[in-house]
Amino acid sequence: MPRSLVSPIPHARRHRAVLSSFCVLSSFALLGPSPTAAQQSASPDLLPPVEVDPPREPIAQRPAIARRTGNAAHQQMPVAKPAAPARAPVAVSPTGVVTSVAHVANAITVVTDKDIAAQQARTVPDILSTVPGLNIVQAGGPGGQTNVFMRGTNANHTKLIIDGIDAGDVTNGNGAFDFAHLLAADIQQLEVLRGPQSGLYGSDAIGGVISMVTRKGDGPARATASVESGSFKTFNQSAGLSGSQDNVNYAVNVAHLHAGDVPVTPWQLLPAGQKAIGNAYDNVTASSKLGVDLNEAWTLNSVVRYTDATLLFTGDSGFPSFPDAAQSNHTVHQLATREEAVWSLLGGRIRNYFGVNYVNNWSSDLTAGNPVAAVATGERIKYDWHAVTELAPRNNLIVGLEQQTERLKTTDLSAENGNKAGFVELQTEFARRWFVVASLRNDVNDQFGGHGTYRIAPAVILPVTETKLKASYGTGFKAPTLSQLHQDFPAFNFFANPNLRPEQSAGYDAGFEQPLFDDRVRFGATYFHNSITNLINFNATFTSYANVGLATTEGTESFVTAWLTDRISLRADYTFTRAVDAATGQQLLRRPKEKWSATATWLPIDALSLSATLLRVGDWLDVSRDGMTTGLVAPGYALVNLRGDYALSDQVKVFGRIDNLFNRHIQNPTGFLAPGFGVFGGIRLASFGVQ
Repeated sequence: MPRSLVSPIPHARRHRAVLSSFCVLSSFALLGPSPTAAQQSASPDLLPPVEVDPPREPIAQRPAIARRTGNAAHQQMPVAKPAAPARAPVAVSPTGVVTSVAHVANAITVVTDKDIAAQQARTVPDILSTVPGLNIVQAGGPGGQTNVFMRGTNANHTKLIIDGIDAGDVTNGNGAFDFAHLLAADIQQLEVLRGPQSGLYGSDAIGGVISMVTRKGDGPARATASVESGSFKTFNQSAGLSGSQDNVNYAVNVAHLHAGDVPVTPWQLLPAGQKAIGNAYDNVTASSKLGVDLNEAWTLNSVVRYTDATLLFTGDSGFPSFPDAAQSNHTVHQLATREEAVWSLLGGRIRNYFGVNYVNNWSSDLTAGNPVAAVATGERIKYDWHAVTELAPRNNLIVGLEQQTERLKTTDLSAENGNKAGFVELQTEFARRWFVVASLRNDVNDQFGGHGTYRIAPAVILPVTETKLKASYGTGFKAPTLSQLHQDFPAFNFFANPNLRPEQSAGYDAGFEQPLFDDRVRFGATYFHNSITNLINFNATFTSYANVGLATTEGTESFVTAWLTDRISLRADYTFTRAVDAATGQQLLRRPKEKWSATATWLPIDALSLSATLLRVGDWLDVSRDGMTTGLVAPGYALVNLRGDYALSDQVKVFGRIDNLFNRHIQNPTGFLAPGFGVFGGIRLASFGVQ
């Protein structure tokens, strides 16, 4: 089995003591970068950002906030109606240009801020848990290392973009981003783009791209706040201010998440007489998005996001290993910023985007009984330009250039690598029924030279039936990391390999979507297939790395949505995934073959919203907590979560939720308990239009 397609053992991320040299090498291999990505705008217009009317005097005559579709009367309370039939959402990640998802062939899931509020998601892993095509593996509760497997590919084959910034963590050596520390309080829209995307986004996008767009100010000043408390000593708060006036838009947000006692270590693993210590996690995330129109030709945008998070957790030591009696400490500081100038020509027919991105990740790991912390610092700076030319209405030509430098510094390594790239994309539409997006990209890396990728994605909407047929074919690659290229471990007779080549992939998908009853019902299915070669693995003597792995992933993603009435909506998703070592046919770790979810939402009255979600994940192949026992079959599980909120007024909403209603004892991954039964409640405030 290709080890490069196995998620790193969660405790390895925390530098936990293990006496096996194999596990030690696996741990230290998690240090390194990933090259450049195609650039989205820092501040796309995803309309409408908030579907509310501004406050007007007198207050008693303020217009309604939520509306039904068609000619339905305005409602007097803000509610999260299913809105049957709903307008197709827009997305920026498939093409880099804001486009209706109805007009792209990509397999994409769009989660809006209204969806996030209705499901009361606090973190990005919470949002992603029911998205089709994904498997989320989190080592315990909040703050535990979190990997995302997309369409059966490796966790380091999923690229994360935040407001146009490649947010990949340079200190994570195999390139897998740890999603544990991403809070959801400032998210306006989350887009999950499945399938190879390197033709536009470069390295790391073999499985797909997750694009996070934070809130942009629009309209009168709007202040928001929330407080939540509940099980596991949870105490969360958030506050924000957003709006626009004349030629300036602004949005600032601060969020704090605290969980003080989350059971993670199974009692069966504890030595006799030792009590389990619950994890404690604190995360403070602050973000801002500012924009100013200097004149008709020039606009300046700025995005800044900073996270300070600390996790106290139970590590492992000894041989065979066992949970420590004292806790270890993992701290991260994450900074991501983009400064952007937009130059518009010919009345906006040509828009030039000039940007500079800077990402800095600092991590400190202090294991129990060790007085010295392991500290790693990674940074990425990127300069980019891309131009969007409107050839005709809804027909665009996009060209761009990028230059990026990544640096990694640990106690025993200081390394640097650069990457230059150019790309071109054509987005065409004919008669509002035929759509094609084609992209071509070339990366030139200081270490391994040039690498070209491409993608083509056609779609057609048939007359009469309105059936949408879609397909795509693309190539992808994953560059070797600085750690794999440069970091030696002579004490273990293990050495880096500066001659590593990029991992490569080719993938395709094909599917359909069918609306019925004026789009009150919609269903569809997509088949996907990926072939991955040159996977980076240990060599035959376990003394270095080599490009020796092969893997195949394939499967189907199916969905159905239905608005049974204006007050009752249903959505169900099913994913089947076959992910195997292409040389042996053996199933890859932590890729369950089946996953399905269903969510029902009911609005018994305008001010009250109730929902229930069922998530079922099938069996998967796993390893033990210490990584020494392989071939374990982890049992599948089913979760039921309940949500409810009630609008007291246009400014105040109370909410509550129950997680893991039947208190299922789940280990995902093996050796790490997921949170059990939990009850939470709180209040959301807004100067108007509370969500």
